[in-house]
Amino acid sequence: MRHAARSPLLALVMVALVLAEWLWRRRSAGTGYDSRGALASLAVGAGHLVSGVLPALVLGGLFAWAARWAPVHWPAGDWRTWLAAFFAVELAYYAFHRISHEVRWLWTTHAVHHTPEEMTLLSSIRLGWTSLLSFGWVCYLPLVLAGFDPRMVFALLAFNLHYQFFLHTEAVGRLGPLEWVLNTPSHHRVHHGSNAAYLDCNYGGVLIVFDRLFGTLRTERADEPVRYGLAHPLGTQNPLKLVFLPWLRLMSDMRAAGSLGGALRVALGRP
Repeated sequence: MRHAARSPLLALVMVALVLAEWLWRRRSAGTGYDSRGALASLAVGAGHLVSGVLPALVLGGLFAWAARWAPVHWPAGDWRTWLAAFFAVELAYYAFHRISHEVRWLWTTHAVHHTPEEMTLLSSIRLGWTSLLSFGWVCYLPLVLAGFDPRMVFALLAFNLHYQFFLHTEAVGRLGPLEWVLNTPSHHRVHHGSNAAYLDCNYGGVLIVFDRLFGTLRTERADEPVRYGLAHPLGTQNPLKLVFLPWLRLMSDMRAAGSLGGALRVALGRP
């Protein structure tokens, strides 16, 4: 969400919705509001903004360099290029998101986002600080090598992430036919579930169509209320611990593996 500050109007809308959701949860929904969790999300989100400066600079330069090797360069002024790039970015995001749940090295950064035990709009900004180290950005390099302008890729990815802010809420129910095509709050609530029935599914960004195509779609069930958070909770709202405890656990397990091969199996295996 680090691009939000570039749009004061969007930031104002987000703040207004956070306040409206706070009122709704306290007065209408009767679920209360986890103030400590909200403050932790704000702290982690602020840290993400600061820690994102270096990755933005490094990846901006890397992707610009990679673009020089592309055999073709699709015209950025053509709407068809933007349409094709939108679907390409959605597919790359699906791949990145799925791998982040299936490979522990990437999960260690992404797990931060799954630590909230309450589904609110503020939980959307609880993002890891180590994206450069986890190498998830590799999923987007093929788009640049295929001829899409890196600025276009970054712009569409920013749109993807901003869209997902609105998915982190219990205030919106199912959305009828839109559920077939778009990622919705209902789909994303399931994605954040730590129930065995809901683990590792609904990886889409704006669209849910790739989950339908690849068999990773699951829907909310009336007989299975979503339980949010990690399957193995960290037991803390300390921002530094939320960000770095998963890495400490990973390093400990890699050392305990006893060999380089064993350590690699731990790092590249499932979380």
